[in-house]
Amino acid sequence: MRPYEVMVILDAGLEEDAIRAAVDRSTSFIESRGSGPVRVEHWGRRRFAYELKHRWEGYYVLLEATAEPAVMSELDRSLRLADEVVRHKIIRLPDAVAGRAARGAATGNGAGAPTADQNGNGAEER
Repeated sequence: MRPYEVMVILDAGLEEDAIRAAVDRSTSFIESRGSGPVRVEHWGRRRFAYELKHRWEGYYVLLEATAEPAVMSELDRSLRLADEVVRHKIIRLPDAVAGRAARGAATGNGAGAPTADQNGNGAEER
């Protein structure tokens, strides 16, 4: 199992129920194929820097999951065929990045927060 991030941009003209259904369809797709729990972040409606498929706005959703590469290939195909999806991107996270978030939460100082012997740019103070 490998950690992945999936960014999905949905059509901003969709109703909340349609957006929820599209996100639920993707998360259930991943979970039904034996992956770990999926974390979902709704970033909401945002304006594009340029026109995409005759649209200027989209609804952004970020999914984080651990899955096998074959599952993500199937998800990629399913998102490519979905009419409500404007764009999507699937990124495999490096193990060091995925592990760092878990360790930061476990130690209590937050991921990326400087420790007592470091200043804000990560260098040790003398």
